[in-house]
Amino acid sequence: MSCALTDRFGRTIRYLRLSVTDRCDLRCVYCMAEDMQFVPRRDLLTLEELDRLASAFVARGVSKIRITGGEPLVRKGIMTLFRSLSRHLRNGAIKELTLTTNGTQLANHADALAAVGVRRVNVSLDTLDADRFRALTRRGVLGTVMDGLRAAREAGLRIKLNTVALKGITETEIFDLIEFAHGLGMDLTLIETMPLGDVGVDRTDQYLPLTELRSFIERRFTLTDTPERSGGPARYARVAETGGRLGFITPMTHNFCESCNRVRVSATGVLYTCLGQEERTDLRSALRGSEGDDLLNAAIERAIERKPKGHDFAIGPDQRPALGRHMSALGG
Repeated sequence: MSCALTDRFGRTIRYLRLSVTDRCDLRCVYCMAEDMQFVPRRDLLTLEELDRLASAFVARGVSKIRITGGEPLVRKGIMTLFRSLSRHLRNGAIKELTLTTNGTQLANHADALAAVGVRRVNVSLDTLDADRFRALTRRGVLGTVMDGLRAAREAGLRIKLNTVALKGITETEIFDLIEFAHGLGMDLTLIETMPLGDVGVDRTDQYLPLTELRSFIERRFTLTDTPERSGGPARYARVAETGGRLGFITPMTHNFCESCNRVRVSATGVLYTCLGQEERTDLRSALRGSEGDDLLNAAIERAIERKPKGHDFAIGPDQRPALGRHMSALGG
């Protein structure tokens, strides 16, 4: 293995979040506008290029790969990529291959994912109310996601639910969400909404600080912070009454930049070393410019050297989105 990728602040990159598409079969109100324009399919990396790119990061010490979107399971032939990348699990080069999904396609893929070595999945779920789910997603059917969760559990996959904290919504459902998740042995992680892209609504109206939500939760439940980490940015607490784990991802109120070990690559081959900065590196040209990986490795190294210390996220009534890029371009 070549030398590990370490930035100028001493952070070693161990975690690759690889987007395979910016397309999604939902239009969640905090993620994208209803009339979202997607990247032409001809501009996407092929599945073979995605594999080659991921493998270059594995050769430099990345030990966790998360496949993201958009919604990754709408990408045609996606299981071909999972099957190919699973060789890194079998030979011990990586510890985990996983994905983040909205759950709508999970029932169709859960068994196949488990068969190639995926052991856990993150599923986005912001409400347990069918009408509210349809309103938030602008087109989704809650029952389809529930079918996906059931299939994943039957396939032996561990599940973490991701819930975006939304003012006026999450407070009314948080206790039910905790009891639902923990009752089925699933972690629940709460995420602050982030100022990425124009979604057609005022994020100031959506934003609910997790410090505020945690205080609300503690009116009913007893939370004890734990040192447990899952390799990502979540900080966890144990809920005494349920025995389950509750995660908090707080890019706005308590950023996690000092320990960031992650990079993200878009489905078009653009490397982002920080979710909250515009700094980017084109890897597609390097991939296609040579049959070997020398150009690709050099481009990756230059990008890691420029990885910023932290993001500049801010939400306010008079502020434009911090970045023009939508969350669906990278999957968080």
